[in-house]
Amino acid sequence: MNIGNILVVDDEPDICSLIKEILEDEGFQVTIAENGSQARLALAKSRPVLVLLDIWMPDIDGISLLKEWNAMDSFSAPVIMMSGHGTVETAVEATRLGAYDFLEKPLSMAKLVLTVKNAIKTSWLQWENRKLRDYGTFPIEIIGKSESIDTLRKTIDRVANHEMPILIIGESGTDKESVAKYIHGKSNRMNAPFVGVNISALTTEDLSNRIFGKVTDGIVETGFIDDANGGTLFLKDIADLDLGSQAKLHNAIEKGNFSRNGGGQPVPINVRVIAATRKPLDSAVREGKIRNDLFFQLNVVPIVIPPLREHFEDVPELLEYFVNYFVNTEKLPYRHFTTSAQNRLRRHSWPGNIRELKNLVQRMLILGQSDTIDLGEVETSLGEKSVSGADHDLLSFDLPLRDAREKFEKAYLEYQLKQANGSVSKIAQIVGMERTHLYRKLKSLGIEIKN
Repeated sequence: MNIGNILVVDDEPDICSLIKEILEDEGFQVTIAENGSQARLALAKSRPVLVLLDIWMPDIDGISLLKEWNAMDSFSAPVIMMSGHGTVETAVEATRLGAYDFLEKPLSMAKLVLTVKNAIKTSWLQWENRKLRDYGTFPIEIIGKSESIDTLRKTIDRVANHEMPILIIGESGTDKESVAKYIHGKSNRMNAPFVGVNISALTTEDLSNRIFGKVTDGIVETGFIDDANGGTLFLKDIADLDLGSQAKLHNAIEKGNFSRNGGGQPVPINVRVIAATRKPLDSAVREGKIRNDLFFQLNVVPIVIPPLREHFEDVPELLEYFVNYFVNTEKLPYRHFTTSAQNRLRRHSWPGNIRELKNLVQRMLILGQSDTIDLGEVETSLGEKSVSGADHDLLSFDLPLRDAREKFEKAYLEYQLKQANGSVSKIAQIVGMERTHLYRKLKSLGIEIKN
């Protein structure tokens, strides 16, 4: 059984043949390249799990080739350097540039096989750790026991192991990427890469190259679609994808291959595409913003995520989930929402959906002083209690965390100043800060203290 492709780059045919024979006996597929030009083409056609790279070649040396590949964001395979004229300086330079190991010729085949297996194992563990960190940012299960969430889960269970593309529809903040990851985790591709692309965050000029890769002067740079090969490619805000890239995406899904920008032979792929949109695409199709063929390709079984206001009964469970999440991941102190606070949040309209709830919980844990979060604190956080000074938009969920925290702290302390009639001593006791630290905080936030 093929357990991965290894690219061998060496200008000595006898050595290539011997390495190929040994590694194929170990279950690997082996691709041979006799010079740098062939190596570039081989790297573009297949994504090797490892590269064995000779240092001295007729057209380019291996060190220069290693530098070139390391400059590509998409290149992640471990590289083992080989040389019959190695020096300590060369080995140090190769290691500094990211090579996994350095082998001297004549090669010991037993050492070669052991080094190859260790390098692949190390690379795999690093990828697994990255995947686990990614999965730590969202619920492994979709949280909630309401009828609408139960229906969502059942729909996903029915489609997860089918290979057709999927379109996820949900308002801003409904956490469409988490649902896409949930689908990926339920599918047969769960152990393969999940690659998420936020289309609206990329410029039109850069978008196609980032997704499909490009070829410039014979140098190939792979794209997100290569990174996702064997797994899932998630495209958020699909309506923002330009028509040219839509055509390339449709053809890639239809034919199972694609061509990189700038030329080259079609590259075979095995990728499941999950796209997401904030609202149904019918109007975008009528306006010519979405191609008909791509729309019908994606819209076989649309998955609709209900807004939080339509399953408000899940709010208490979501609050508890995110409290535990921030306690475990950011080491914030545990706090409990009182029943009255939970009931008030059940009645909230949640224009920012799950993202708004998550941000609210984070604020409550960062800024709170007691073990409980009561109704008054929730109302203050929602902006329902009057706060002195300028209008404070406490629901600015698009702000960076640092700016949002500063904005809330200013509103919170101005409110406390008003309640304490300007007494810094009283506020220091309420918020649990030393007076000197509190003065410094008030000054940094631009809050004027009136005697």
